[in-house]
Amino acid sequence: MELVVPATEYVPSYLAALEQGWAFDAFFTGGAANALDLARNSPELLVETLLSKAVGTVGLPNGDPVPRLPSTMRWMWDGEFAGSINVRWQLGSTHLPAYVLGHIGYGVVDARQGRGYATSALSQMLPIAWDSGLPCVELTTVFDNVASQRVIINNGGVFVEEFIAPPEQGSHQMLRWRIDGPGN
Repeated sequence: MELVVPATEYVPSYLAALEQGWAFDAFFTGGAANALDLARNSPELLVETLLSKAVGTVGLPNGDPVPRLPSTMRWMWDGEFAGSINVRWQLGSTHLPAYVLGHIGYGVVDARQGRGYATSALSQMLPIAWDSGLPCVELTTVFDNVASQRVIINNGGVFVEEFIAPPEQGSHQMLRWRIDGPGN
């Protein structure tokens, strides 16, 4: 599995994942229905939207618009779309706004889970986070997502705290983890 920059050549496989219920990237595309429409009718605009560094807003799961943070996205690729991972940050700060629960988010399509893809993707994404100027990253998992917790631990993650996500993020019981960059 390798990380690739989203590109139109990968969109047909991404579209197949969307048609099977993939929705992890919906935050970046204006919702799952919009992602599906873009993948079907405007692959170039889909890729541009996913890679956009433009300021603006994105919608929270509850629909509230919030400022878009700078981010870098990569797709997991094993000959087919296998998932995605992104790192996001706030300019001039290591802290994130309350509506962003962690610096890095990732998801693997159901059919490819359990193959170590998320562990590999996180390992490959950390140098991008360090190159973005982050001295450390925070990641969060829901309380019972043991697989994701193993991904983080296998990449040097250290448990920080247990907390309840804000209502606009679903009020789930969460765990926060931290991975320090080189020299920290």
